[in-house]
Amino acid sequence: MQTILAALADGFLWLMGLIGLNTDLMARYGLRFLDGVWVTLQLVGLSVFLGVLLAVPLALARVEGGKALSRAAWTYSYFFRGTPLLAQTFLVYYGAGQFREQLTDIGLWWFFRDAFNCAVFTFTLNTAAYQSEILRGGIQSLPAGQMEAAQALGLSRVLAYRKIILPQALAIGLRPLGNELVLMIKASAIASVITVYDLMGVTRLAFSRSYDMEVYLWAAVLYLLMVEIIRRVWNVLERRLNRHLAVSR
Repeated sequence: MQTILAALADGFLWLMGLIGLNTDLMARYGLRFLDGVWVTLQLVGLSVFLGVLLAVPLALARVEGGKALSRAAWTYSYFFRGTPLLAQTFLVYYGAGQFREQLTDIGLWWFFRDAFNCAVFTFTLNTAAYQSEILRGGIQSLPAGQMEAAQALGLSRVLAYRKIILPQALAIGLRPLGNELVLMIKASAIASVITVYDLMGVTRLAFSRSYDMEVYLWAAVLYLLMVEIIRRVWNVLERRLNRHLAVSR
């Protein structure tokens, strides 16, 4: 990994010099910037993956749950979509410290005392709310006859969802799910305020030592590169998974 990061740092240094930026500054902080990119990708990747695992039962609760379960899932989604991610991050990171004794007693303090873990936990809860609404919309956009046909063939509702309904809902929601991933990449900068040395955290550190605003330009370029790569990969993924829809048109 260090070899790969060193090669990327050399390439980024060359690119910065090519467009006339301060290469001396980049020589000092270039590798740390790439370390920050790696932390950002880990943070977002874990949060989105765990968010998917939580979003599926939340979406099913909205669609299939009774009145109480559906209302509970709606309340969860309403809270996390209606409040700032920064406030949620503060509540988890600083709020956990208020319950240190209780968390120690149940063996969870080791998790919440780490800023990275708190960021992953908060981002997971946040993105799960958005992803669950995307999946719910995808499920409800499908004809009701598909479930009836699946049950007529002898499939249980669980199997029908796993084999028929959820794959189609994911395909329908693929574009908004990609948008949510892009938003999480940009929102991950919030983690820097609780001492996580992601890309923005490294940028703030570099600025505090150099007082050169150019480091924020580098951060913007790196965020733009990550978003552009994700956009292109998502376009390919969407074309391949939804190619049957293009043929049907």
